[in-house]
Amino acid sequence: MLLKRQFDLTVIFENVQDPHNIAAVLRTCESAGIQEVHILNHTIAPHPKFGDGLGYRSSSSAWKWLTLHYHDNIQSCVKAIRSQGFTLMATALNEKAVNLYDVDFTQKLALVFGNEKKGVSDEMLENCDGNFLIPQQGIIQSLNISVACAICIYEAYRQKNAQGHYAPKSMADPRIQKVAKQWELPIQDPK
Repeated sequence: MLLKRQFDLTVIFENVQDPHNIAAVLRTCESAGIQEVHILNHTIAPHPKFGDGLGYRSSSSAWKWLTLHYHDNIQSCVKAIRSQGFTLMATALNEKAVNLYDVDFTQKLALVFGNEKKGVSDEMLENCDGNFLIPQQGIIQSLNISVACAICIYEAYRQKNAQGHYAPKSMADPRIQKVAKQWELPIQDPK
């Protein structure tokens, strides 16, 4: 599992109100091998950190296996993600949105998901490189955030798997070494 972690795909939650929604998506992220997740609360009160009294059953303790980053400012969040070379793509229903199935998920990508009622903020959208939508044929034109994230993450999984991104990485990879320490695994000398 460790050697198949995906370090070139991350998820950003912007002002997601319900921690149960975050927990459900953490479970999906972990199942797809995504290692890092960002929780950005700049207009709502910060949630308690997972593990600090917050361990919703809907995550099945997935948070234990992920690297979670907490932010309270859009610019610092974006700066941290851009410094790692990520392209930011948000979910937003507007005239600039591309179809989810036209997004190249094999690139280094950060997926931004917004508040359950208001979606991704205008300020965050201005900081993104583009946005996409999940094609729908119904009247409502929205999905629960945990469902929307799962659809997007598993389209990313499909594309990345087809391109060999899930081939085991080397234990010598410093990112693998860092996660092994986080997981309290015995680290072998990669020589």
